[in-house]
Amino acid sequence: MKTKSKNISGKTKLTFYGGTGSVTGANFFLESTDGDKTIKFLVDCGLMQGTETADSFNRDPFPYNPEEIDFLIVTHAHMDHIGRIPKLVKGGFKGKILSTPPTKDMAAILFEDAIGIMDSDSRKNGVLPMYDKQDAEKALSIWETIPYHQNYGLGNGVSIYLKDSGHILGSAMVEVSDGEMKAIFTGDLGNSPSLLLNDTENITDADYITMESVYGDRNHEPKEKRRNELKDAIKDTIDNKRLLIIPVFSIERTQMMLYEMNEFFESHELSQIPVFLDSPLAIKITAVYEKYCSYMNKAVCDAIKGGDDVFNFPRLKSTALIRDSEKIDATPNPKIILAGSGMSNGGRVVHHEHDHAGDKNATILLVGYQAVGTLGRQLQDGAKTVNIYGQNIEVKAKIITIEGFSSHKDSDHLVEFVETANNSHKLKKVFTVMGEPKASLFLVQRLRDELNVDAEYPEYGEEVVLS
Repeated sequence: MKTKSKNISGKTKLTFYGGTGSVTGANFFLESTDGDKTIKFLVDCGLMQGTETADSFNRDPFPYNPEEIDFLIVTHAHMDHIGRIPKLVKGGFKGKILSTPPTKDMAAILFEDAIGIMDSDSRKNGVLPMYDKQDAEKALSIWETIPYHQNYGLGNGVSIYLKDSGHILGSAMVEVSDGEMKAIFTGDLGNSPSLLLNDTENITDADYITMESVYGDRNHEPKEKRRNELKDAIKDTIDNKRLLIIPVFSIERTQMMLYEMNEFFESHELSQIPVFLDSPLAIKITAVYEKYCSYMNKAVCDAIKGGDDVFNFPRLKSTALIRDSEKIDATPNPKIILAGSGMSNGGRVVHHEHDHAGDKNATILLVGYQAVGTLGRQLQDGAKTVNIYGQNIEVKAKIITIEGFSSHKDSDHLVEFVETANNSHKLKKVFTVMGEPKASLFLVQRLRDELNVDAEYPEYGEEVVLS
Protein backbone atom coordinates (compact mmCIF):
# COMPACT_ATOMS: atom_id res chain seq x y z
CA MET A 1 0.00 0.00 0.00
CA LYS A 2 1.11 3.56 -0.64
CA THR A 3 2.61 5.43 2.29
CA LYS A 4 0.95 8.66 3.33
CA SER A 5 3.49 11.17 4.65
CA LYS A 6 2.95 14.00 7.10
CA ASN A 7 5.75 16.51 7.78
CA ILE A 8 8.62 14.01 7.93
CA SER A 9 11.35 15.71 9.95
CA GLY A 10 12.45 15.59 13.56
CA LYS A 11 14.03 13.05 15.85
CA THR A 12 11.48 10.19 16.08
CA LYS A 13 9.08 9.11 13.35
CA LEU A 14 6.20 6.64 13.67
CA THR A 15 4.68 4.69 10.78
CA PHE A 16 1.50 2.64 11.12
CA TYR A 17 2.04 -0.71 9.40
CA GLY A 18 -0.72 -2.64 11.15
CA GLY A 19 -3.64 -2.29 13.54
CA THR A 20 -5.30 0.23 11.19
CA GLY A 21 -8.74 -0.51 9.82
CA SER A 22 -8.79 -3.73 11.82
CA VAL A 23 -8.72 -5.07 15.37
CA THR A 24 -5.74 -7.27 14.50
CA GLY A 25 -2.29 -7.14 12.89
CA ALA A 26 -0.58 -4.74 15.32
CA ASN A 27 2.72 -3.45 13.86
CA PHE A 28 4.18 -0.03 14.57
CA PHE A 29 7.51 1.09 13.07
CA LEU A 30 9.65 3.77 14.68
CA GLU A 31 12.85 5.48 13.56
CA SER A 32 14.83 7.74 15.86
CA THR A 33 17.64 9.84 14.42
CA ASP A 34 20.39 11.57 16.36
CA GLY A 35 22.97 13.22 14.13
CA ASP A 36 23.92 10.71 11.47
CA LYS A 37 22.80 7.67 13.50
CA THR A 38 19.33 6.15 13.25
CA ILE A 39 17.85 3.29 15.24
CA LYS A 40 14.83 1.44 13.94
CA PHE A 41 12.47 -0.50 16.14
CA LEU A 42 9.01 -2.04 16.16
CA VAL A 43 6.24 -2.30 18.67
CA ASP A 44 4.47 -5.63 18.05
CA CYS A 45 4.45 -7.79 14.94
CA GLY A 46 1.11 -9.55 14.83
CA LEU A 47 -1.09 -11.53 12.50
CA MET A 48 -4.04 -10.09 10.69
CA GLN A 49 -7.00 -12.31 11.58
CA GLY A 50 -10.64 -12.84 10.69
CA THR A 51 -10.80 -11.16 7.25
CA GLU A 52 -10.77 -12.46 3.68
CA THR A 53 -7.50 -10.63 2.99
CA ALA A 54 -5.78 -11.72 6.21
CA ASP A 55 -3.73 -14.55 4.69
CA SER A 56 -2.37 -12.43 1.84
CA PHE A 57 -1.58 -9.58 4.26
CA ASN A 58 0.30 -11.94 6.57
CA ARG A 59 2.26 -13.49 3.70
CA ASP A 60 3.11 -10.22 1.95
CA PRO A 61 6.68 -8.91 2.43
CA PHE A 62 7.09 -6.46 5.29
CA PRO A 63 7.00 -2.81 4.17
CA TYR A 64 10.43 -2.32 5.79
CA ASN A 65 13.63 -4.33 5.69
CA PRO A 66 13.70 -6.73 8.67
CA GLU A 67 17.51 -6.78 8.52
CA GLU A 68 17.57 -3.07 9.42
CA ILE A 69 15.40 -3.37 12.55
CA ASP A 70 17.35 -3.09 15.80
CA PHE A 71 14.64 -3.96 18.34
CA LEU A 72 11.15 -5.41 18.56
CA ILE A 73 9.19 -4.61 21.72
CA VAL A 74 6.22 -6.91 22.39
CA THR A 75 3.22 -5.71 24.39
CA HIS A 76 1.64 -9.12 25.06
CA ALA A 77 1.27 -12.70 23.86
CA HIS A 78 -1.77 -12.65 21.61
CA MET A 79 -1.23 -13.80 18.03
CA ASP A 80 -2.46 -10.51 16.58
CA HIS A 81 0.51 -8.94 18.38
CA ILE A 82 3.17 -11.69 18.05
CA GLY A 83 2.09 -13.96 15.20
CA ARG A 84 4.51 -12.69 12.53
CA ILE A 85 7.62 -12.55 14.73
CA PRO A 86 9.14 -15.78 13.36
CA LYS A 87 8.44 -14.46 9.84
CA LEU A 88 10.35 -11.29 10.77
CA VAL A 89 13.30 -13.45 11.87
CA LYS A 90 13.04 -15.54 8.72
CA GLY A 91 13.25 -12.28 6.76
CA GLY A 92 16.57 -11.37 8.35
CA PHE A 93 15.82 -9.68 11.66
CA LYS A 94 18.83 -10.10 13.97
CA GLY A 95 18.10 -7.51 16.63
CA LYS A 96 16.68 -8.02 20.12
CA ILE A 97 13.14 -8.90 21.08
CA LEU A 98 11.97 -7.49 24.42
CA SER A 99 8.95 -8.26 26.63
CA THR A 100 7.96 -9.27 30.13
CA PRO A 101 8.86 -12.87 31.20
CA PRO A 102 5.28 -14.29 31.02
CA THR A 103 4.89 -12.91 27.50
CA LYS A 104 7.97 -14.77 26.27
CA ASP A 105 6.88 -18.03 27.93
CA MET A 106 3.44 -17.87 26.38
CA ALA A 107 4.81 -16.84 22.98
CA ALA A 108 6.91 -20.01 22.89
CA ILE A 109 3.76 -22.10 23.43
CA LEU A 110 1.75 -20.15 20.87
CA PHE A 111 4.46 -20.41 18.21
CA GLU A 112 4.56 -24.18 18.60
CA ASP A 113 0.79 -24.34 18.23
CA ALA A 114 0.78 -22.03 15.19
CA ILE A 115 3.49 -24.05 13.44
CA GLY A 116 1.44 -27.22 13.88
CA ILE A 117 -1.59 -25.52 12.32
CA MET A 118 0.47 -24.08 9.44
CA ASP A 119 2.07 -27.45 8.71
CA SER A 120 -1.38 -29.03 8.50
CA ASP A 121 -2.71 -26.24 6.28
CA SER A 122 0.32 -26.38 4.00
CA ARG A 123 -0.17 -30.10 3.38
CA LYS A 124 -3.89 -29.59 2.79
CA ASN A 125 -3.63 -26.54 0.54
CA GLY A 126 -0.26 -27.13 -1.12
CA VAL A 127 1.32 -23.87 0.08
CA LEU A 128 4.53 -23.37 2.00
CA PRO A 129 4.11 -22.40 5.69
CA MET A 130 4.87 -18.79 6.53
CA TYR A 131 7.63 -19.92 8.91
CA ASP A 132 8.86 -23.07 10.62
CA LYS A 133 10.14 -24.39 13.94
CA GLN A 134 13.71 -23.15 13.31
CA ASP A 135 12.47 -19.59 12.75
CA ALA A 136 10.51 -19.67 16.02
CA GLU A 137 13.46 -21.12 17.93
CA LYS A 138 15.75 -18.42 16.54
CA ALA A 139 13.26 -15.75 17.61
CA LEU A 140 13.20 -17.11 21.16
CA SER A 141 17.03 -17.25 21.23
CA ILE A 142 17.25 -13.45 20.73
CA TRP A 143 14.32 -12.68 23.04
CA GLU A 144 15.21 -10.92 26.31
CA THR A 145 12.84 -10.26 29.19
CA ILE A 146 12.49 -7.14 31.30
CA PRO A 147 10.14 -6.55 34.22
CA TYR A 148 7.67 -3.73 34.61
CA HIS A 149 9.03 -0.36 35.76
CA GLN A 150 12.61 -0.69 34.54
CA ASN A 151 14.22 1.65 32.02
CA TYR A 152 15.86 -0.10 29.08
CA GLY A 153 18.09 1.91 26.74
CA LEU A 154 17.85 1.25 23.02
CA GLY A 155 20.59 3.72 22.06
CA ASN A 156 20.49 7.21 20.52
CA GLY A 157 19.09 8.51 23.80
CA VAL A 158 15.95 6.39 23.32
CA SER A 159 14.66 4.25 26.18
CA ILE A 160 11.59 2.15 26.87
CA TYR A 161 9.70 1.52 30.10
CA LEU A 162 6.96 -1.09 30.54
CA LYS A 163 3.78 -0.51 32.54
CA ASP A 164 1.06 -3.04 33.40
CA SER A 165 -1.86 -2.77 30.97
CA GLY A 166 -3.99 -5.26 32.95
CA HIS A 167 -5.12 -7.07 29.78
CA ILE A 168 -3.60 -10.57 30.09
CA LEU A 169 -0.79 -12.04 32.17
CA GLY A 170 2.37 -9.98 31.59
CA SER A 171 0.71 -7.53 29.20
CA ALA A 172 2.45 -4.19 28.97
CA MET A 173 2.10 -0.66 27.72
CA VAL A 174 5.33 0.48 26.08
CA GLU A 175 6.55 3.94 27.00
CA VAL A 176 9.06 5.27 24.46
CA SER A 177 11.16 8.31 25.38
CA ASP A 178 13.76 10.00 23.18
CA GLY A 179 14.68 12.83 25.54
CA GLU A 180 12.35 15.27 23.80
CA MET A 181 9.01 13.47 23.88
CA LYS A 182 7.27 10.49 25.45
CA ALA A 183 4.99 8.19 23.45
CA ILE A 184 2.80 5.39 24.80
CA PHE A 185 1.78 2.28 22.89
CA THR A 186 -0.97 0.71 24.93
CA GLY A 187 -1.13 -2.72 23.32
CA ASP A 188 -4.53 -3.86 24.60
CA LEU A 189 -5.97 -2.26 27.72
CA GLY A 190 -7.53 -4.43 30.41
CA ASN A 191 -11.12 -4.36 31.59
CA SER A 192 -10.17 -3.33 35.13
CA PRO A 193 -10.83 -4.32 37.83
CA SER A 194 -10.02 -7.84 36.70
CA LEU A 195 -10.71 -11.14 38.41
CA LEU A 196 -7.07 -12.12 38.09
CA LEU A 197 -4.88 -9.15 37.20
CA ASN A 198 -3.84 -5.80 38.57
CA ASP A 199 -5.59 -2.69 37.30
CA THR A 200 -4.31 -0.88 34.23
CA GLU A 201 -1.71 1.63 35.36
CA ASN A 202 -2.36 5.31 34.79
CA ILE A 203 -0.50 7.35 32.19
CA THR A 204 0.10 10.93 33.29
CA ASP A 205 2.92 12.49 31.27
CA ALA A 206 2.69 11.27 27.67
CA ASP A 207 2.93 13.50 24.62
CA TYR A 208 1.44 10.85 22.31
CA ILE A 209 -0.73 7.79 22.85
CA THR A 210 -1.31 5.06 20.30
CA MET A 211 -4.19 3.17 21.83
CA GLU A 212 -6.48 0.23 21.18
CA SER A 213 -10.14 0.87 20.41
CA VAL A 214 -11.82 -2.54 20.17
CA TYR A 215 -14.79 -1.39 22.24
CA GLY A 216 -14.50 2.28 21.34
CA ASP A 217 -18.19 2.50 20.50
CA ARG A 218 -19.85 0.44 23.24
CA ASN A 219 -19.79 -0.41 26.92
CA HIS A 220 -19.72 -3.69 28.83
CA GLU A 221 -22.38 -4.83 31.20
CA PRO A 222 -21.58 -4.51 34.93
CA LYS A 223 -19.24 -7.16 36.31
CA GLU A 224 -21.77 -8.40 38.86
CA LYS A 225 -24.26 -8.86 36.04
CA ARG A 226 -21.78 -10.92 33.98
CA ARG A 227 -21.14 -13.21 36.97
CA ASN A 228 -24.86 -13.70 37.47
CA GLU A 229 -25.37 -14.39 33.76
CA LEU A 230 -22.63 -17.02 33.77
CA LYS A 231 -24.10 -18.56 36.91
CA ASP A 232 -27.57 -18.59 35.30
CA ALA A 233 -26.23 -20.29 32.15
CA ILE A 234 -24.55 -23.00 34.22
CA LYS A 235 -27.62 -23.40 36.44
CA ASP A 236 -29.81 -23.81 33.34
CA THR A 237 -27.36 -26.43 32.10
CA ILE A 238 -27.60 -28.32 35.40
CA ASP A 239 -31.34 -28.03 35.93
CA ASN A 240 -32.31 -29.00 32.37
CA LYS A 241 -29.51 -31.50 31.73
CA ARG A 242 -28.11 -29.49 28.84
CA LEU A 243 -24.73 -29.22 27.13
CA LEU A 244 -22.94 -25.88 27.57
CA ILE A 245 -20.21 -25.09 25.02
CA ILE A 246 -18.00 -22.10 25.77
CA PRO A 247 -15.58 -21.04 23.00
CA VAL A 248 -12.64 -19.57 24.90
CA PHE A 249 -9.39 -17.84 24.12
CA SER A 250 -6.54 -19.86 25.59
CA ILE A 251 -5.09 -16.82 27.34
CA GLU A 252 -7.03 -15.04 30.09
CA ARG A 253 -10.60 -16.01 29.11
CA THR A 254 -9.98 -19.68 29.91
CA GLN A 255 -8.42 -18.80 33.25
CA MET A 256 -11.26 -16.41 34.09
CA MET A 257 -13.86 -19.10 33.36
CA LEU A 258 -12.00 -21.68 35.47
CA TYR A 259 -11.61 -19.20 38.32
CA GLU A 260 -15.34 -18.31 38.31
CA MET A 261 -16.40 -21.96 38.13
CA ASN A 262 -14.05 -22.85 40.96
CA GLU A 263 -15.71 -20.13 43.05
CA PHE A 264 -19.23 -21.34 42.20
CA PHE A 265 -18.43 -24.96 43.05
CA GLU A 266 -16.26 -24.31 46.14
CA SER A 267 -18.91 -22.04 47.66
CA HIS A 268 -21.67 -24.56 46.80
CA GLU A 269 -23.55 -21.90 44.86
CA LEU A 270 -23.85 -24.53 42.12
CA SER A 271 -23.76 -28.31 42.09
CA GLN A 272 -20.65 -29.75 40.52
CA ILE A 273 -20.97 -31.23 37.04
CA PRO A 274 -18.35 -32.51 34.59
CA VAL A 275 -16.32 -29.69 33.03
CA PHE A 276 -13.93 -30.44 30.17
CA LEU A 277 -11.02 -28.16 29.33
CA ASP A 278 -10.69 -29.36 25.76
CA SER A 279 -7.74 -27.31 24.57
CA PRO A 280 -4.09 -28.45 24.72
CA LEU A 281 -3.04 -24.83 24.27
CA ALA A 282 -5.18 -23.54 27.14
CA ILE A 283 -3.90 -26.31 29.40
CA LYS A 284 -0.28 -25.21 28.77
CA ILE A 285 -1.10 -21.51 29.14
CA THR A 286 -2.85 -22.13 32.46
CA ALA A 287 0.41 -23.65 33.76
CA VAL A 288 2.16 -20.36 32.87
CA TYR A 289 -0.44 -18.44 34.88
CA GLU A 290 0.27 -20.68 37.86
CA LYS A 291 4.02 -20.07 37.43
CA TYR A 292 3.77 -16.27 37.46
CA CYS A 293 1.37 -15.54 40.27
CA SER A 294 3.34 -12.35 41.05
CA TYR A 295 1.96 -10.89 37.81
CA MET A 296 -1.62 -11.38 39.06
CA ASN A 297 -3.44 -9.34 41.67
CA LYS A 298 -2.62 -9.81 45.33
CA ALA A 299 -5.79 -11.71 46.26
CA VAL A 300 -5.25 -14.35 43.59
CA CYS A 301 -1.53 -14.61 44.24
CA ASP A 302 -2.07 -14.98 47.98
CA ALA A 303 -4.65 -17.72 47.36
CA ILE A 304 -2.23 -19.64 45.13
CA LYS A 305 0.61 -19.26 47.64
CA GLY A 306 -1.77 -20.48 50.32
CA GLY A 307 -2.32 -23.73 48.45
CA ASP A 308 -5.60 -22.96 46.70
CA ASP A 309 -5.53 -24.27 43.12
CA VAL A 310 -7.74 -21.48 41.79
CA PHE A 311 -7.88 -22.95 38.27
CA ASN A 312 -8.88 -26.46 39.28
CA PHE A 313 -11.80 -28.27 40.93
CA PRO A 314 -12.80 -31.93 41.44
CA ARG A 315 -14.87 -32.57 38.29
CA LEU A 316 -12.63 -30.67 35.88
CA LYS A 317 -10.94 -32.86 33.29
CA SER A 318 -8.22 -31.58 30.95
CA THR A 319 -8.38 -33.42 27.63
CA ALA A 320 -5.04 -32.72 26.00
CA LEU A 321 -5.12 -35.83 23.82
CA ILE A 322 -7.43 -36.26 20.84
CA ARG A 323 -8.63 -39.64 22.09
CA ASP A 324 -9.74 -38.04 25.37
CA SER A 325 -11.49 -35.25 23.50
CA GLU A 326 -13.39 -37.77 21.38
CA LYS A 327 -14.73 -39.44 24.54
CA ILE A 328 -16.43 -36.26 25.82
CA ASP A 329 -19.69 -37.09 24.03
CA ALA A 330 -19.86 -40.33 26.00
CA THR A 331 -20.34 -38.34 29.22
CA PRO A 332 -24.07 -37.68 29.67
CA ASN A 333 -25.47 -34.20 30.16
CA PRO A 334 -25.32 -31.95 32.06
CA LYS A 335 -21.76 -30.99 31.20
CA ILE A 336 -19.65 -28.03 30.16
CA ILE A 337 -17.02 -27.90 27.42
CA LEU A 338 -14.42 -25.12 27.35
CA ALA A 339 -12.60 -25.24 24.02
CA GLY A 340 -10.66 -22.96 21.70
CA SER A 341 -10.76 -20.88 19.75
CA GLY A 342 -12.63 -17.96 21.25
CA MET A 343 -14.05 -16.76 17.92
CA SER A 344 -14.76 -20.30 16.64
CA ASN A 345 -12.37 -19.76 13.72
CA GLY A 346 -10.38 -22.92 14.42
CA GLY A 347 -9.54 -25.41 17.14
CA ARG A 348 -11.61 -28.11 18.80
CA VAL A 349 -14.59 -25.91 19.58
CA VAL A 350 -15.51 -25.98 15.88
CA HIS A 351 -15.92 -29.77 16.08
CA HIS A 352 -18.23 -29.40 19.07
CA GLU A 353 -20.22 -26.68 17.30
CA HIS A 354 -20.44 -28.84 14.18
CA ASP A 355 -21.92 -31.64 16.29
CA HIS A 356 -24.19 -29.53 18.47
CA ALA A 357 -25.10 -26.21 16.80
CA GLY A 358 -28.18 -28.03 15.53
CA ASP A 359 -28.98 -29.47 18.96
CA LYS A 360 -31.83 -27.67 20.74
CA ASN A 361 -30.54 -29.12 24.03
CA ALA A 362 -27.20 -27.29 23.69
CA THR A 363 -26.16 -23.77 24.59
CA ILE A 364 -23.23 -21.93 22.98
CA LEU A 365 -22.01 -19.19 25.31
CA LEU A 366 -19.87 -16.47 23.70
CA VAL A 367 -17.70 -14.66 26.24
CA GLY A 368 -15.32 -12.66 24.05
CA TYR A 369 -14.99 -10.38 21.05
CA GLN A 370 -16.15 -12.01 17.80
CA ALA A 371 -14.40 -10.59 14.73
CA VAL A 372 -16.30 -9.90 11.53
CA GLY A 373 -16.26 -12.95 9.26
CA THR A 374 -15.77 -15.56 11.97
CA LEU A 375 -18.17 -18.38 12.84
CA GLY A 376 -18.51 -16.88 16.31
CA ARG A 377 -19.68 -13.57 14.83
CA GLN A 378 -22.24 -15.37 12.63
CA LEU A 379 -23.67 -17.15 15.67
CA GLN A 380 -23.65 -13.93 17.69
CA ASP A 381 -25.46 -12.07 14.89
CA GLY A 382 -28.25 -14.67 14.92
CA ALA A 383 -27.48 -16.67 11.77
CA LYS A 384 -30.19 -19.25 11.19
CA THR A 385 -27.80 -21.51 9.25
CA VAL A 386 -24.02 -21.83 9.47
CA ASN A 387 -21.59 -23.71 7.27
CA ILE A 388 -19.14 -25.85 9.24
CA TYR A 389 -16.76 -28.22 7.45
CA GLY A 390 -18.74 -27.77 4.24
CA GLN A 391 -22.04 -28.75 5.85
CA ASN A 392 -24.94 -26.33 6.25
CA ILE A 393 -26.30 -26.65 9.77
CA GLU A 394 -29.55 -25.17 10.99
CA VAL A 395 -28.81 -23.43 14.29
CA LYS A 396 -31.11 -24.77 16.97
CA ALA A 397 -28.76 -24.36 19.95
CA LYS A 398 -29.38 -21.47 22.32
CA ILE A 399 -26.82 -18.69 21.64
CA ILE A 400 -25.89 -16.41 24.55
CA THR A 401 -23.38 -13.55 24.65
CA ILE A 402 -21.85 -12.19 27.85
CA GLU A 403 -19.70 -9.20 26.88
CA GLY A 404 -18.68 -8.34 30.42
CA PHE A 405 -15.96 -10.99 30.37
CA SER A 406 -14.05 -9.07 27.75
CA SER A 407 -10.40 -8.40 28.60
CA HIS A 408 -10.61 -5.01 26.86
CA LYS A 409 -11.68 -1.65 28.25
CA ASP A 410 -15.04 -0.41 27.04
CA SER A 411 -15.77 3.01 25.55
CA ASP A 412 -16.32 4.90 28.81
CA HIS A 413 -13.14 3.49 30.36
CA LEU A 414 -11.06 4.20 27.25
CA VAL A 415 -12.18 7.82 27.50
CA GLU A 416 -11.42 7.81 31.23
CA PHE A 417 -7.92 6.44 30.50
CA VAL A 418 -7.22 9.34 28.13
CA GLU A 419 -8.78 11.87 30.50
CA THR A 420 -6.32 10.83 33.23
CA ALA A 421 -3.45 11.01 30.74
CA ASN A 422 -4.52 14.53 29.77
CA ASN A 423 -4.62 15.92 33.31
CA SER A 424 -1.14 17.38 32.86
CA HIS A 425 -2.25 19.08 29.61
CA LYS A 426 0.90 17.71 28.00
CA LEU A 427 -0.90 15.32 25.66
CA LYS A 428 -0.48 16.40 22.04
CA LYS A 429 -2.24 13.65 20.13
CA VAL A 430 -4.02 10.31 20.44
CA PHE A 431 -4.09 7.72 17.66
CA THR A 432 -6.89 5.15 17.84
CA VAL A 433 -5.90 1.79 16.38
CA MET A 434 -6.75 -1.91 16.72
CA GLY A 435 -10.49 -1.49 16.31
CA GLU A 436 -13.10 -1.87 13.62
CA PRO A 437 -13.39 1.49 11.80
CA LYS A 438 -16.74 2.42 13.34
CA ALA A 439 -15.42 1.75 16.87
CA SER A 440 -12.16 3.64 16.33
CA LEU A 441 -13.87 6.63 14.70
CA PHE A 442 -16.53 6.76 17.41
CA LEU A 443 -13.79 6.92 20.05
CA VAL A 444 -11.98 9.65 18.10
CA GLN A 445 -15.14 11.74 18.15
CA ARG A 446 -15.70 11.17 21.87
CA LEU A 447 -12.13 12.22 22.69
CA ARG A 448 -12.48 15.37 20.61
CA ASP A 449 -15.93 16.32 21.89
CA GLU A 450 -15.68 15.36 25.56
CA LEU A 451 -12.00 15.98 26.33
CA ASN A 452 -10.99 18.44 23.63
CA VAL A 453 -8.12 16.09 22.79
CA ASP A 454 -6.57 16.00 19.33
CA ALA A 455 -7.41 12.46 18.21
CA GLU A 456 -6.97 10.74 14.86
CA TYR A 457 -7.76 7.42 13.23
CA PRO A 458 -4.56 6.79 11.21
CA GLU A 459 -4.36 5.12 7.82
CA TYR A 460 -2.11 2.21 6.90
CA GLY A 461 1.35 3.52 6.05
CA GLU A 462 0.74 6.95 7.56
CA GLU A 463 3.89 8.59 8.93
CA VAL A 464 3.94 11.11 11.76
CA VAL A 465 6.70 12.89 13.60
CA LEU A 466 6.66 12.57 17.39
CA SER A 467 8.17 15.86 18.47
